[in-house]
Amino acid sequence: LQLVESGGGLVQPGGSLRLSCVASGPAFSYHAIGWFRQSPGKEREGVSSISSTGLQTNYADSVKGRFTISRDNAKNTVYLQMNSLKPEDTGIYYCAADRFDSGLDRSMYYYWGRGTQVTVSS
Repeated sequence: LQLVESGGGLVQPGGSLRLSCVASGPAFSYHAIGWFRQSPGKEREGVSSISSTGLQTNYADSVKGRFTISRDNAKNTVYLQMNSLKPEDTGIYYCAADRFDSGLDRSMYYYWGRGTQVTVSS
């Protein structure tokens, strides 16, 4: 399974971005997807995840109420809608996939994309 992220960019505080994670390869609909981010000098942290069916989602406390994860299995795509962005949301955002619903535990994810840069600054 190969994953490609897009949708990152520079946005002012309070603004919005929608990230996309497009998968190629077999059985995308059987994989849970997670979004992770890494800022300079910090460990990669879990942001949000969604089960293979889309029925279960998880969010880090820092993004609850501001970010929404969703998926369209017909398009092999997972989205992360990010609203009310803050400077501390800056980082490289990665999507990852696994056959099991691993929530926000990055050590459990097997497939990773290369990331997309999100910068929140005035």
